[in-house]
Amino acid sequence: MSEVLLTRGGRRYTADLSNPLSIAMPLDFDGVQPNHFGAPRAHAQSLAGPGFVGDVRAGGTVNCERLTLVPHCNGTHTECVGHVTSDRIAVHEVLRGGLSIARLVSVRATPTGASGEQSDPEATPGEPVITAAALGRALATLPGEAEALIVRTLPNDASKLGRRYEGAAPAPYLTPEAAALVVAAGVRHLVTDLPSIDRAVDHGRLAAHRAFWGLPPEARRAHDAARRDATITELAWIAPTVHDGWYLLDLQLPAFMSDAAPSRPILYPVHPHD
Repeated sequence: MSEVLLTRGGRRYTADLSNPLSIAMPLDFDGVQPNHFGAPRAHAQSLAGPGFVGDVRAGGTVNCERLTLVPHCNGTHTECVGHVTSDRIAVHEVLRGGLSIARLVSVRATPTGASGEQSDPEATPGEPVITAAALGRALATLPGEAEALIVRTLPNDASKLGRRYEGAAPAPYLTPEAAALVVAAGVRHLVTDLPSIDRAVDHGRLAAHRAFWGLPPEARRAHDAARRDATITELAWIAPTVHDGWYLLDLQLPAFMSDAAPSRPILYPVHPHD
């Protein structure tokens, strides 16, 4: 077993680097895939030209495809504050690489009427939300500090791999109190299996996104964000075999000059070292 000893926040941890766990959704360009906000399907097409076809099955010598996708809607992706600013901030410039201590917790959504917390102004009665109370209870089972938080929503099954998120509120989203709790916990990298941490139709308020990046409601410039080094990863697939607990998080993504990019969050199990 390949183990490393590391110290963060005055605590020592042992990490097992021989057991990487991907929590990215495999994106099948020809098969079942998730979809959010009515975006076109991710698509692959063989490159073709005079005397050339990029498909060995069609007689070509190599496979060479053009990939078309919407990172925010077609699978696991990581985004930065450039998602909501007029400044074109690239996520790979914000996330330069490295490992972060992470807590993985599972939470169950609460109907708006029973939550006792705020929700989107247009929320319908019973709309599911992720509350600060639920997050607080989950975090209390893993006391300590971590730069990253991974939130798995319950129930959790493989239907998430091909789910179409349609309508105004097709999935739970964070209450303002929940977003504030995440910020207060010092989380710089938030990973969720939700298609968005905000309601799908909220007329551009994006209250949870803005709270997480420390960006006032009407601000449009990146320099107004108090937490512009923070990232949000959505549409992760956290299989039931990946247990709640402590991990090292390696957020891998291509060097796209875009506010969001497809990503591959990798977890390495971590145990407090006595």
